[in-house]
Formats: sequence, C-alpha cells, structure tokens
Amino acid sequence: MIKNDLFLRALKGETVERPPVWMMRQAGRYLPEFMEIKAKYDFFTRCQTPELASEITVQPIRRYGMDAAILFSDILVIPQAMNIEVQMKPNFGPYLPNPVRSQKDVDNVIVPDVKESLNYVYQAIKATKEKLNDEIPLIGFAGSPWTILCYCVQGQGSKNFDKAKEFCFTNPVAAHQLLQKITDTTIAYLKEKVKAGCNAVQVFDSWGGMLSPVDYQEFSWQYIQQIIDALKDDAPVIAFGKGCWFALDEMAKSGASALGVDWTCSPKNARYLTGGNITLQGNFDPTRLFSPPAEIKKMVHQMIDEFGKDKYIVNLGHGILPNIPLENAKAFIDAVKEYNT
Repeated sequence: MIKNDLFLRALKGETVERPPVWMMRQAGRYLPEFMEIKAKYDFFTRCQTPELASEITVQPIRRYGMDAAILFSDILVIPQAMNIEVQMKPNFGPYLPNPVRSQKDVDNVIVPDVKESLNYVYQAIKATKEKLNDEIPLIGFAGSPWTILCYCVQGQGSKNFDKAKEFCFTNPVAAHQLLQKITDTTIAYLKEKVKAGCNAVQVFDSWGGMLSPVDYQEFSWQYIQQIIDALKDDAPVIAFGKGCWFALDEMAKSGASALGVDWTCSPKNARYLTGGNITLQGNFDPTRLFSPPAEIKKMVHQMIDEFGKDKYIVNLGHGILPNIPLENAKAFIDAVKEYNT
C-alpha cells in the first residue's frame, strides 16, 4: 500500500483534502545534487545505470516532498532499442546520425524484445521502488509515437520538425508503418514498466501541437489511443499533448485517467473542452517559476481555485527549466501543500 496516495486518488477522481503535486522533469537539471552526477557520467550512462537513474529519481522527493516521483529516463531509449542510433550531444541535445527518411530506413527499424533491450529501465524502477519504500507512487513514461517519429526523421530537435512532417505527407505509408512500430514497442515497454512497479504512466506528446487538428488525428492521436486502450486496465494513463488544446474533447473520451494541459489553455477552457468529468493536470507556465516565491504561491492558489481541488493534479505546463532557483521550486510545491479551500 502506498502511504501517500493523493496522486492515485486524484487520478480516480476521488475527493481529496488538497490536490497532489509533482513537476514534469522534476528529476534533473535544476538540482545541484543532479549536476554532481551529471559531471561524472554522460547522459545515457545515467539512464542506463539503474543505481544512478533511481538516485536521480528520488533526489527531488528528498528535497521537496512531491506527491509522486517520475522515473529518470528519456523518451529516446525507445528508438535506441529499435535499432536507431541516438546520441545526446552536450549543449546541442539529441542527435540521430542516421535519420529515417525512406521506406528502406523504416524496414530496418525493428520492434525489439523490450524485456531484453530495455531491461535496465525495469531494474531502475525496482531500485527506485526500494528507495521510495511505498511512501509515494512512481510514474513511468514514454514519448508519443508522433513525438518519437519527429526525432527519428528530423535527426535532432527542431522548432517546426519540417522534415518529419514532410516525410509523413509525402510518404504516408512508410510513416504509418514507422508509427505503428513505435506504438507496438511503446505498449510493450509501458506494460513491462507497470509490471516492474510503476503505479501510473504518462504519454508525452511534446510535438503534437506542430500538427493541424486533422493531421493530429491521423499521425498522432490514433496511436496514443492504441496505447491508452492497451494500458488502461493495467494502470492509470495520463495523456499530455503540448499545444493540443484543440484535441482535448476527443482526449477526454479516450479512457485516459487524466489529461495534461499546457499554460496556453486556461483552467476554465480546459474544464469546458473536456466536459468537466476527467482529472486534469497542469498547467503553470514553467518560466513563471522565475517570479518571486510569494507571487508563485499566490498564482498557484489561484490556479487551484480555477481548476478546483478535485479531479486535479498540480503540475507545470511542461518540464521545469534548468536555471530555476531552488527556493522558487520549493515555493511551488509548498503552495500546494499549504492550500486550504
């Protein structure tokens, strides 16, 4: 039994004393204790070493006492397992030297045995569960198939993922084959994560907002729906699409336990678009964590008032930025813990 089950109760839509809180990307780069590990080990070594990944996962919990931990890992471990080389270049980000740009490239992409190729992730989950000692739940995650395709085709980060979109629009048969391979791998991967001990999973569609509403349905949402259908009986699923407010009504009917909302959609609109019956998560602008702590607390309380304390998980509208002052991150978490209706 998880001692602090606020997060899991909110996912079920139960009445809670206060909403639970965690932050996307909370395990990582804004913490000095993380930077010490970063100085010694390169990115994928941190991901692939269970002891390091579990230590990084619990660092923010020790410091701030969030209501849920999210496993330190990366969405690009999936293409790595699928026979696509991924490097993480310092001061550059992800780099894929051989991007997928043709039918032949897609044919070379494998659907791996995830138990074998991603075993280090499940070992990290087990190590993390021991450290957490059932105090709070652990979230596992994956990128959406569309977001993974963006990196696989573009070969690196991008402001508009033009090459990825061009590939989908000029070679839709190959694009859908690639998306299906990523989907099949992701489903198997998340199922193993739940077996290893994750209490909930989140699908990050970071680049969904790059697509028009029609293209979103074709190249992104239908694949996320497959993941939700496959996972929802195993564990609660949170679907988060950045810039995808236009799909919130459809997402609300998906069987997901909660939907992430970014800061460009107001709480009122998010409730309206989702019909008011599903748990929502978000949506504090991560850059707003540069505001003075007193202002952060005021804004967080206002945000909770607008979403309502039930069927709501306090979070940022995307990942925490690397240079956020520690006391400001603390103010964000403390504001939720101090919330009184």
